Amino acid sequence: MDDVLTSYEQLEQRILAALRPNLDEATFDSLALAIHAFQRRWNKPCARFCATRPTPAHWREIPATPQSAFKRFALSCVPREHIGKTFRTSGTTGETRGEHHFHNTRLYEAAVLAGWRRLGLPRLQQIVLAPSPAEAPHSSLSHMLATLAVENGETEPVALLGTALAFLHHFETTPARVLPPGSFAMETGGYKGSGRDVARAELYAMFERHLGLKPDAVLNEYGMTELSSQFYTRGLGAPHTGGPWVRALVIAPASGEEVAIGEPGVLRIFDLANLNSSLAIETQDLAIRREEGFELIGRDPAALPRGCSRAADELLRR
Repeated sequence: MDDVLTSYEQLEQRILAALRPNLDEATFDSLALAIHAFQRRWNKPCARFCATRPTPAHWREIPATPQSAFKRFALSCVPREHIGKTFRTSGTTGETRGEHHFHNTRLYEAAVLAGWRRLGLPRLQQIVLAPSPAEAPHSSLSHMLATLAVENGETEPVALLGTALAFLHHFETTPARVLPPGSFAMETGGYKGSGRDVARAELYAMFERHLGLKPDAVLNEYGMTELSSQFYTRGLGAPHTGGPWVRALVIAPASGEEVAIGEPGVLRIFDLANLNSSLAIETQDLAIRREEGFELIGRDPAALPRGCSRAADELLRR
């Protein structure tokens, strides 16, 4: 047990040092391979999954764990008694919920803040349209937004953070109010399980009508319970991009190879901050590969609707 905790702490320090904007490809590759070797040794489900696969020589060759595995197995390198935090996906009645186990949340919070700093946004007073971590202790979204929250910011301008569904509810129930110049908003999640479906262009038009925010003052965050890092896009038409400690490939399902630029496929993500679970994840989301980043299409039609945003919105509706 001491061996796994010692190895964890050593890798954690290396990853914390890698959460920077100038991380080079060689360092990413070396660290990704070291994390995979650690997970292959100590994460039993990962070890079984990789048992018949060759040891990778490059980060692109690391086997990607199916996102659904988080629902079926306890993906953790450290023993259960050393798991300090668990985030859970939302789920309908009878639906198995995915779980993401953490030894501690140091890496998670550092990755969230590093990703935010990469955007170059000012640290403003923030209004969060989501339950607090005390109200939703197993919500990665609530934890992420609380990590970003600034309690002692200026009185104006402001930053609004919340789910797309929460903003839609706000627009439908609250009188319009133009925010002070310099304000911005970040929306995350979709309308999973809600019966609503609003195109992003329509939603962003509401931001302008109700809050006076132009589309380029609104960001969209792409993340999931099974990840520790996030991807962002600003306004309409731009691809999602992440920090240099994450990689996103768009994969052709039939061949398992990366598609050409402009072609659609399944999103596969490599996240250095996912130290205790699985570095590489084959998501259930479809995307188009762009020259830099990816353009989201939506969920794989065969995938069950799920998402931390749905759980947050259900709490807000109480």
